[in-house]
Amino acid sequence: MKARSFITLLLVAFILISCEAPKESSDMIVHNAVIYTVDGDFSVVEAFAIKDGLILETGTSKHILEKYEAQEVMDAKGLFIYPGFIDAHTHFYRYGLGLKVADLTGAKSEAEMIERVQQHRTNTPDQAWILGRGWDQNLWEGQHFPSKSTLDSLYPDIPVLLTRIDGHAALANSKALAMGGITPKETILGGKVITQNGKMTGVLIDNAIDLVSANIPDVSESDAREALLAAQKNCFEVGLTTVADAGLDKETILLIEQMQKEEELMMRVYAMINPSPENKEYFFEKGPYQNESLTVRSFKVYGDGALGSRGASLLRPYHDAPEESGFLLDQPEHFLALAEELNEKGFQMNTHCIGDSANRTLLNIYGKVLLGENDKRWRIEHAQVIHPMDIEKFAKFNIIPSVQPTHATSDMGWAADRLGEDRVKHAYTYQLLEQQNDMLALGSDFPVEDINPLYGYHAAVARTDGNNKPEGGFQPENKLSRQSALKGMTIWAAYANFEEPLKGSIEKGKLADFVVMERDLMTAPETILRELKIQATYIGGQKVY
Repeated sequence: MKARSFITLLLVAFILISCEAPKESSDMIVHNAVIYTVDGDFSVVEAFAIKDGLILETGTSKHILEKYEAQEVMDAKGLFIYPGFIDAHTHFYRYGLGLKVADLTGAKSEAEMIERVQQHRTNTPDQAWILGRGWDQNLWEGQHFPSKSTLDSLYPDIPVLLTRIDGHAALANSKALAMGGITPKETILGGKVITQNGKMTGVLIDNAIDLVSANIPDVSESDAREALLAAQKNCFEVGLTTVADAGLDKETILLIEQMQKEEELMMRVYAMINPSPENKEYFFEKGPYQNESLTVRSFKVYGDGALGSRGASLLRPYHDAPEESGFLLDQPEHFLALAEELNEKGFQMNTHCIGDSANRTLLNIYGKVLLGENDKRWRIEHAQVIHPMDIEKFAKFNIIPSVQPTHATSDMGWAADRLGEDRVKHAYTYQLLEQQNDMLALGSDFPVEDINPLYGYHAAVARTDGNNKPEGGFQPENKLSRQSALKGMTIWAAYANFEEPLKGSIEKGKLADFVVMERDLMTAPETILRELKIQATYIGGQKVY
């Protein structure tokens, strides 16, 4: 009897084993990790499976390994995994092009700026124009704008255009000014020609720059492709898997789309269209569209200039220049007509607004067109200085603030000079903005700031610079929590792009875009956040870095 019972048990066990369901097929399994899914519960799991570039399922390592099989199984050995980082506001294409011009970032004086220009010319003697980007007079003793005099003596017959770090001011030599037909008494809507004793200094503000830059030779397709690939490479190294590129023309968007189809450009792009007549005609007829790699459903509008070059439009004059208040880059009637047009055609309106006057003007225009609660996800890019009376308009009209935390830590040394001690308290108010709609999108505005999203994460949660100054943080009442900062560069940025069904979290059915890190963003000391490195970047389950 005992022998028969034992044999029966063996037979039952054999039958059960034989009937066990076969494992489901997948392309890749990741297990033994600390995975911040950034789902609705901000849950943390150990493993996930991927098939055809999508997340099949998340869960414990035991569950995923028992349910799925794959040719590629990655034991993460306790490393930390996050959704692929999304930069909600960049100039991705322009950054790529800028890798071939004189890098003036961080120059400590006008003399150092000129030295870098000379070295660049020595390295690239055959270029028709001398171009550079990145100077910032706020880093120089006296903080005075530069002058064209030295450039005129060095390069009398070669046009030179050196753009300020924010892109809203530039220094041109006399050759370039002549090509643009600019005179000392030039009156330009939304722009300014800086003069001294009736003579041009060479500094141009906002729309005045266009008169010169319009003469720069067009970029060839081969150079454009090279620029996009160079930008992609650098972005992958810092964990970026999606970038919102603010202000592209039709030709560049179509080139990006073509390179994505060719699988040469892997970076996912949310393209904001430059609202030129040609671009509007083409995209209004085509309408908004989206696939896994590209979203085209918004226009990038410039409301005003920048605080550093005193082009930001303020309700009251600049504290350090009482005769100036900045300016809008067009008439309010123009912005209203454009808003009505974009609303009718089903596109988002994403407007650059720095000063409190620009923010008020555009928030009121948005409100007039959007008419209360909506899901149109119109955005204010930068939302930098906002009068307290206007904050509630973000919530009232469901307007998304798209902000760049490193702007606060880059500007904090001189922002109070521009605004005064009282008004600066209403600048860079990220926590207050988050509270309006329980979200905000985070970006960098690179190449204005560094491309590394961890710099923005650090600035958001610590409100300190790369040297971890000041102690306690700049206006610390507007620090973001680590959870909010991570959401801002993943799921909230995706939402601002109408991309949250596709990306922004590690969940079933979403694109398998993720980054692997050795240290935990949620617990690492604030002082080392900028030093953390990306171990690997994946797009659609494919390792790209």
